[in-house]
Amino acid sequence: MNESREARETTVLKGLSPADWASFGREQIAYIRPVVVDGVKAVAIHSADGTPIGAAPTADLAIAAIIQNEMEPVLVH
Repeated sequence: MNESREARETTVLKGLSPADWASFGREQIAYIRPVVVDGVKAVAIHSADGTPIGAAPTADLAIAAIIQNEMEPVLVH
């Protein structure tokens, strides 16, 4: 019985498009990365799929904003 379930799950997972995979975590995870805007250092905030959702002057403030919006922050190197 487990093998049948695993086979169905495998079939479903193999049918996912790159866009489907990119959307996982989109509303739960946000990443930050340093940027320069008009010559000023800042920290960009993006959803897991790469959509820009905000910016902050420091990493600490960016992380606080992410947590305040009930998302999990991660740092992209």
